[in-house]
Amino acid sequence: MDIDLVLLMSVNPGFGGQKFIIEVLEKIKLVRSMIDACDKEIYLEVDGGINMDTIQSVANAGANVFVAGSAIFGSDNYANTIKHFREKFLSLYF
Repeated sequence: MDIDLVLLMSVNPGFGGQKFIIEVLEKIKLVRSMIDACDKEIYLEVDGGINMDTIQSVANAGANVFVAGSAIFGSDNYANTIKHFREKFLSLYF
């Protein structure tokens, strides 16, 4: 069986707009080390509380896919918010 993606929730599932649970950073690091030990290309996605204040620490912990629903859809200007997320993402990975 092949695994393509691992999803970690960084809030208590159920509703949007929750604050990022900081303790999840250690779980992200642990899962990233497990993925790296497999020597396979497996994406590590984090969902919950992702915003411009949390994305860098989540990326530094090892995630490479981010769900930023409330940060985008709760903003006044979706396009501008997505642009800023894209710029931040590119600065982290390229």
